[in-house]
Amino acid sequence: MYQLYSFPFSQHSRRVISLLEQAGIEYENHQVDMINGEHMQAAYLAINPNHQVPTLIDSGTKIHESNAILRYLCIKHELSQWYPQQPDLLARVEQWLDWTQCQLSPLVIAIVLNRVFLGDDGDKQAADEAAMKIQSRFGIMESYLAGTQFLAGDTPTIADLALASSVFQLSLADASPQTPNILRWYQAVEALPGFQKSLPKT
Repeated sequence: MYQLYSFPFSQHSRRVISLLEQAGIEYENHQVDMINGEHMQAAYLAINPNHQVPTLIDSGTKIHESNAILRYLCIKHELSQWYPQQPDLLARVEQWLDWTQCQLSPLVIAIVLNRVFLGDDGDKQAADEAAMKIQSRFGIMESYLAGTQFLAGDTPTIADLALASSVFQLSLADASPQTPNILRWYQAVEALPGFQKSLPKT
């Protein structure tokens, strides 16, 4: 059985849990107490020297990066509906996985970390600057989603799970996008049972 190390308020953890749950793949979830620094302790650093979550262990295979985990699971379990191999669809999935990680995630982290998790110690200026910059990313999303139901066509893929996990993360800071195409798309992803099971219990 897969061993997953995660944290419920990590968008990167939740996207992996969404896929595992949606695909009905058995796994054992070990929650890493990042609030109290468990991710910096020797026991966890031996599992993931990057002191990040998630980590997936499959017997002798250990994977640290969330999008790599998503791809691995899709390939191993032949989840072609979540990771299509048709070149044009695959290109869209890969593009949006990279876009989410490179263009959106740094801004999401800057906003949520500084406004929510660091409390009075947060860098308000850094959060405000990221909140301004992210508006152009929302514009890209809104424009693109005007012409498609999901990121790669008519059905959701791992790209949707990845991007939606970041949109939910922004809601923790009351900073999620509110434009109609994004809302329509997000509500469709949010309704997936696997996505629902990934959400933190509050």
